[in-house]
Amino acid sequence: MSVDESPLAPAIPVSGTRKRLDHIDAMRPVKQFGVVSTHTLIFFAAAGTGISVGAALQLLHVTREAFLFISACMIAYSFRGVKQLDLRSFWRRRFNAVGIPYLCWTLIYFFVTLHGTKGSLPWRLDHLAYLVGTGYYQLYFLVVLLEFYAVFPLLLILLRRTVGHHGLLLAASATLQLLIVSLMHWGVFPHWLRGFWATREVTSYQFYLIAGMVVAFHLEEVHRCLCSHVRLVLGATLASAAVAEAWYYLAVYHVVSWFGSSSDPFQPVVIPWNIGAIASIYLLGVWLVSRRRSPLTRALTKSGSDDSYGVYLAQLVFITALGWCGWRHLNAFVPWPIVCLLTVLIVFFACIALTELLARTALAKPLTGRSRVTGRPHHASPPQGPAPAAQDFGTERAMIPSVRT
Repeated sequence: MSVDESPLAPAIPVSGTRKRLDHIDAMRPVKQFGVVSTHTLIFFAAAGTGISVGAALQLLHVTREAFLFISACMIAYSFRGVKQLDLRSFWRRRFNAVGIPYLCWTLIYFFVTLHGTKGSLPWRLDHLAYLVGTGYYQLYFLVVLLEFYAVFPLLLILLRRTVGHHGLLLAASATLQLLIVSLMHWGVFPHWLRGFWATREVTSYQFYLIAGMVVAFHLEEVHRCLCSHVRLVLGATLASAAVAEAWYYLAVYHVVSWFGSSSDPFQPVVIPWNIGAIASIYLLGVWLVSRRRSPLTRALTKSGSDDSYGVYLAQLVFITALGWCGWRHLNAFVPWPIVCLLTVLIVFFACIALTELLARTALAKPLTGRSRVTGRPHHASPPQGPAPAAQDFGTERAMIPSVRT
């Protein structure tokens, strides 16, 4: 995939789901770094740090919404110019890309953790069926994604029939999201619409999925707007983070009792933060793929984008292995934030190495989601001419990276 850039213009409609937008694709490794950070804090933060870790997790949970936003944006963009959707082909390709890796890694994690479970063979097989239905640990993201793919054709029809009113659609979706999250957070919904089960239900993330699709339909305008207001976006994101953290500490110390549980990942106060963080990651993606970046930076970004799915799938293997090795005991000798930072780096790059290795085998598709890599080297096309002065975040001359296979 080239990191060339072309002037901002109406995108060429694409007919499949293998086309990618470089700058949106560059959001993936950033988001995966956050996912690995989340699980590292949960597994390896020192005892007695629950409050500070909870404050960090309050913000890091945005990786779920970012994951779904990116997925919805990419697939909606690739189909926005397709007049008729071949449902059989669509669902077959989605199952191959998501369903098969999901089943493979569920089985892998089942065997990795088998020694820690007790029970008869029928009980263990029943547990495996439970994992398949609910998603092992981080794999529940893919359960939600498959639910989204099941309704994607209907949502695509909805967006096409509401052309000219997508602002109203987005406002209605945001209002519904605020209502759903509020009813979850304050325990109004029944138990099967809260907590564990809510994380596996597509309705819990409907705003971010619809927002991703709306952005895909108006990508040029959204890109121009974001790149023209970088300071405003970053400032608003920081302000929303401060508000979310203040809410957290007021709740955890019961200063304001009606704020509810501080450990709830679904809280109405984090919605502005989620929106701002996703917008900021988008801008970072634009920055990373700009021709102004060094060839090394762009090469690392592309590699991280290609391997991001593998990082997501395999991370718990390495985190679990570090746990077996007593990695958490390092907290007695090294400050726990440093231990966690080292853990994130080790796990992230170990996953990239594993993904690169698997991508060169017949297991590439089912275990990494990537096409098998051949031995032929790929040479990116050199930039044509000097980079425009406003290439990163211009107003009139803002750029969108070209779509390449």
